[in-house]
Amino acid sequence: MKRGGLLNAQLNHAVSGLGHGDLVVVADCGLPLPAGVPVVDLAVVHGLPAFADVLDALTADVVFEACTAADESHDSPAGAQITSRFDDVAYVSHDELKRLSGGARLLVRTGEATPYANVVLRCGVPF
Repeated sequence: MKRGGLLNAQLNHAVSGLGHGDLVVVADCGLPLPAGVPVVDLAVVHGLPAFADVLDALTADVVFEACTAADESHDSPAGAQITSRFDDVAYVSHDELKRLSGGARLLVRTGEATPYANVVLRCGVPF
């Protein structure tokens, strides 16, 4: 058994295949799932697991070099969670964020039920 880090086997497998420049979406339970994008669905019930908890688990295990969120998240609890974790956040419309999600290598669906708790992350390298 692993000592720690990501314990979900499907998520662990998906993360291990990511490369520099790949896009990862961490999404609330309401974001439309784009066709053709692999989804790791962690949602159990509304609120579980929380967006912030999944984001923290992923950022502890994966290097991300860029972050994109919806303009609409600026004054929301989700927006505060994003800006507290990333120094430089690019903003696009929610519709554009949904379009960007279609090019992701992985979408992680949380149980979050807070509006605009969605982020597109671009993988970096640890060196």
